[in-house]
Amino acid sequence: MAGPIVNAMTIDVEDYFHVSAFEGSVQRSSWDSLESRVVRNTDRLLELFARANVHATFFVLGWVAERYPQLVRRIAEAGHELASHGFGHQLIYNQSPAEFREDLRRSRAVISDAASAPLDGYRAPSFSITPRSLWALDIIREVGFTYDASVFPIRHDRYGLPSAPRYFHALEQSSGTLWECPGSTVRIAGANLPIAGGGYFRLLPYAWTRWGIARLNRHERRSAIFYLHPWEIDPDQPRIATSRLSRIRHYTNLRKTEERLLRLLRDFRFAPLGQILKQSGVSAS
Repeated sequence: MAGPIVNAMTIDVEDYFHVSAFEGSVQRSSWDSLESRVVRNTDRLLELFARANVHATFFVLGWVAERYPQLVRRIAEAGHELASHGFGHQLIYNQSPAEFREDLRRSRAVISDAASAPLDGYRAPSFSITPRSLWALDIIREVGFTYDASVFPIRHDRYGLPSAPRYFHALEQSSGTLWECPGSTVRIAGANLPIAGGGYFRLLPYAWTRWGIARLNRHERRSAIFYLHPWEIDPDQPRIATSRLSRIRHYTNLRKTEERLLRLLRDFRFAPLGQILKQSGVSAS
């Protein structure tokens, strides 16, 4: 009988003021003047993972790596996988191809400079590979990434590609093969429903995440890809004056996230996304 499925633990390393929901409330020019909490929050995640003997993939924002290279080194030295979250946390479909290519190259260079480690994976800010930005997939491969985790096969007001396959799949680009690692869903009544991370982890009961990952593991024999941001375990972060919807999405249940994460680490097995790809018989490097 096959053993337990191992799932992918992934962290998008960005600060609370980087989130796309705050774009209309926080000017990019003010980022350096705001209180940064990404180092302490990421260090806390590193501590929790060390206690649980779990390794993860850290999709690091280049803006963070440029200012805190010692944090990137600590992630690598702890045995975690490094990957890119782009440089300036700009939605892909709001950039030109030339701007996106430069953002990718800049992020890759600054993360590589901070820690001499392989850099195979990329995840776009806010999963912003949509029907409007499919052109970006070829650039991702061209710049040197071999897998992408930017597609979420759901319907959402900011992102989503509901027609995309739900599992790992190869995309043949003019620049080479790119492996796509979609956000995890369960399929119910003909719709894909998100089950593994971020706001869905905080806003919905923990039982939903546990049920969804267990369904993928036991009934579909597939690995889930779980994702989280360091700011999601920081209930005391500064409050941003923003819309009611953005406040609900960003601040709801911040005080419960760390406890839920600890339960998740006890309930399931996790490893870096690159390792899961290789265990699935995929060569992503």
